[in-house]
Amino acid sequence: MHWAVLLGSAVLEAVWATALSQGAYVLFVIAATLSMVGLSVGMRRIPVGTAYAVWVGVGAALTVTWAMITGEEAVSAWKIVFLTGIIACVIGLKFLRSGVQRPPLVRGAGAVPELEPGPVGGAVAGGVETPS
Repeated sequence: MHWAVLLGSAVLEAVWATALSQGAYVLFVIAATLSMVGLSVGMRRIPVGTAYAVWVGVGAALTVTWAMITGEEAVSAWKIVFLTGIIACVIGLKFLRSGVQRPPLVRGAGAVPELEPGPVGGAVAGGVETPS
């Protein structure tokens, strides 16, 4: 569900970008608002970097594709190759494991040194403690 909402918001990104370029400001505001809401919903379950890359990549690819279809932008084989590459990368991000394996930050994981119990704060000049 989160991926579907994210892709829908990416489509709306293309809508608002196109609306902005054509001066359709009411459509721009509506599409931009819904697009941001969709991005926010997607980020609840999809890591922020992945969600943002998908949102921007799909939105940009659709914006350029629409501009080529309507004749506002020239069509070239290289543009099609690179736009296909963007979409292929988005598909790749979808199928990567989204679970991040992080070491625990306590109990001897090595990520954070454990503190040993003992006296706190020594009365030394300048307030700096030195190990004894």
